[in-house]
Amino acid sequence: TSSKRTLRTLFRPAALPPPVISETSPSQKKLLAYHRGKEHQEVLKQLLIDRALEVYYITMDETDKRGAAPPITELPSAVRKYFFIILKYLFMKKRVQKNPMIPIQQQWLRSMLALVPQSLMEGRDRQLLTEELLKEVVRDYEKSMQRCVLRRILVKPDIKEFDKLEEEAPLPLLPLGLDFSSTWHNSYIKAKQQITSTLHILHPTMKALLDFGYTAFFNFLLVDFSNSRLKGPTDCKSLKTDASLSCSKAEEEIMSTWYRRVVGLFSQSEALDGVKLDQLESFYNCVAVLMSNQLKGLLQRTTEVFVKLFDPEDRSRLPLFKMDLTYDENRMEFYPSLQDLEEAILFVIDCIGQTLQNVQTMRAWLTGGAATVDAELPAHIAQWAKSTLQKSIRDNLEGPKDHFKGYVESYGWLVDGTAEERINRFIAEEPSFDEYT
Repeated sequence: TSSKRTLRTLFRPAALPPPVISETSPSQKKLLAYHRGKEHQEVLKQLLIDRALEVYYITMDETDKRGAAPPITELPSAVRKYFFIILKYLFMKKRVQKNPMIPIQQQWLRSMLALVPQSLMEGRDRQLLTEELLKEVVRDYEKSMQRCVLRRILVKPDIKEFDKLEEEAPLPLLPLGLDFSSTWHNSYIKAKQQITSTLHILHPTMKALLDFGYTAFFNFLLVDFSNSRLKGPTDCKSLKTDASLSCSKAEEEIMSTWYRRVVGLFSQSEALDGVKLDQLESFYNCVAVLMSNQLKGLLQRTTEVFVKLFDPEDRSRLPLFKMDLTYDENRMEFYPSLQDLEEAILFVIDCIGQTLQNVQTMRAWLTGGAATVDAELPAHIAQWAKSTLQKSIRDNLEGPKDHFKGYVESYGWLVDGTAEERINRFIAEEPSFDEYT
């Protein structure tokens, strides 16, 4: 009963007297005025009640052990101290949040968009999606900047009850990198020397090889049918012939320009500067891998561009194919057949994959060996291209199939013997002249 009576006394309005602030300082007057705001009054009131309740229970436990009733006259001084600390923090936080912030630079957003592949920027609703993503980036930037500035200027009070009122998601972690809290220069030099000696991609010769590949393959395609629609309908045989000739000419051009420059580079003694004798094999392996990546990238890009011509969302560059509706041996059919058309289109993928498969490695060229660069089109790319094209071909041939079906339903009886049987039956009935007419 004594404990309940004490609790009632604690939670009466008189048990929570407003803090006494002397009017010796103008800043204290402002703090008091700010405290009178309704929202912060309720928050701080609940905080003080929780803290006072905690102090009360601790005191009651200690008193029960001694067997005496505690005199409770006013809140402990520690609670009043927490009150002023939190009040000051909230006041300063509001002021800091009102400060102007430097907006995100438009150049940064343009740089982000430049890193997105062009294929992902095209198509239906892609522009709206890009705008929404940029808005999200701007919101995240402003939120992070505001919170970082707040944490750099103000120190959050170390009061556990206050954490419940200031719940917020953690800031993004900084990128992992060097730990500058300790001596790092020696380990940096050691790591740099190890990279220079073992990672051959940093060799000047590799940089020149990268430049050659970028210059030769940047806007180059083995097969380009992007303008075939403007030339009008084509047949399957012409498609196969054009693909074979285009791949053959492209291979000759690559071997006479890019490969010749690579051979000229490694014909110079300076190409192996700094490479030790025991590192020659790994160095030439690195060269072969780099050339392989460049050639595979060319084949993959050419394949993707060809498949994109059959994009169901963009039919502006869809190739046109000439097909004849024929009648032979009492049967109507398309020539070439739909299966032959699909085979001709998939032939282009096979033709691309068979190009540049006999490019000698630099080690083989220098030593007279027969090793070739691995320039095979990745299996998953070829499988994706063929499955995508097969689906697109089926979808685009629905119209010709319906057209063919309409012909059979309308005129098939003329060629399947039905019409002839009806005529013979009519003649056998010996009709009159008027019936003949």
